[in-house]
Formats: sequence, C-alpha cells, structure tokens
Amino acid sequence: MSNIVYIATSIDGYIAGKNGDIKWLIEFPNPEGSDYGFFDFMKGIDALIMGRNTFEIVNGFDTWMYNKPVFVISNTLTELTGKWAEKAELIKGDLKEVVAQLNAKGINNIYVDGGKTIQSFMTLDMIDKLIITTIPIVLGGGIPLFGESVQLNFKHESTDIYTGGLVKNTFTRDRGV
Repeated sequence: MSNIVYIATSIDGYIAGKNGDIKWLIEFPNPEGSDYGFFDFMKGIDALIMGRNTFEIVNGFDTWMYNKPVFVISNTLTELTGKWAEKAELIKGDLKEVVAQLNAKGINNIYVDGGKTIQSFMTLDMIDKLIITTIPIVLGGGIPLFGESVQLNFKHESTDIYTGGLVKNTFTRDRGV
C-alpha cells in the first residue's frame, strides 16, 4: 500500500502561482509532446485523492485526465459541482480512516494531489513516495508544495532529465531513520 505524490514544482518550490495560477505549467514548451512518465505512473495507481481546490482547477480543464477513480476530500463540501462532478466521489473524514476505508476496498496505491491535501498527508507521515518534476521557472510566490511539517527522511530513487530542462526526482520514504 502506497500513497504517492506525482507533481510539478517551480524551482522555488511552488505548485501554483499567485491566486492558484497554473498557466505556467500548461504553457511550458513541450516540443516532443512528452507526458514525462505520467501515463506509466498512472498504470500503477488504483485511485486518486485530491483536495477541493485541486478539483476546482480540474473542473476548468477541457478533458477529464483520469482513468482511475477520483476521490475529492473535503470536510466542508456537501456535494461536488462543476462539469466533472459525476466523475469523482466526495469523501470526508480523518485522513487515516479515509485511506483505511479505501484500502479495505482494494484501493492500495493512491495518487495524492493538491497542495493542502499533500501537506496534510505529510504532516501525518502518510506519504510513501514523492515524484517531483522541477520546471525551470521561478514564480516568486504562490502555493508551496510543502508547508510546515514534521521532519521526514526520504531516499533518492532516481532522476530523469527531459528536454527543456525539466528534472524529475523520485524519492521513497525512509522509515528506518
């Protein structure tokens, strides 16, 4: 069972610019049309958990990007709205209980997405793998990938370098320290 983050950041560690802007991600030149390993990653995932804010961003996309079940975690929403509302399921509650319930249903490899959601998982030491692609841009502010958390040690697993200067690093949680 693994909870895995797969995300892109700016050089200065932001996953979105000021006011949640992600245009810099979408507009970054990609002359080869690469998915940077995303589709291979998704083959090993059983489902996604994303936060409300991330789901609101996804609702702005022209196409639904996911071929796995998507769970939107929010303790304030009573229902999902937007054009992709029927593609996802709203879940509530304590993260450890939510993940345990999903694991009991055979959902074991979970893609965790969204700044606050990732930070909440990190605070509870519930992330097993980080796959972080750094894009060569400095945003100077916005939504950071990591907020305040406890110290967590990770082992470097691999690095992939892509055309255009993107660098993808994979880390696994080192629970032996």
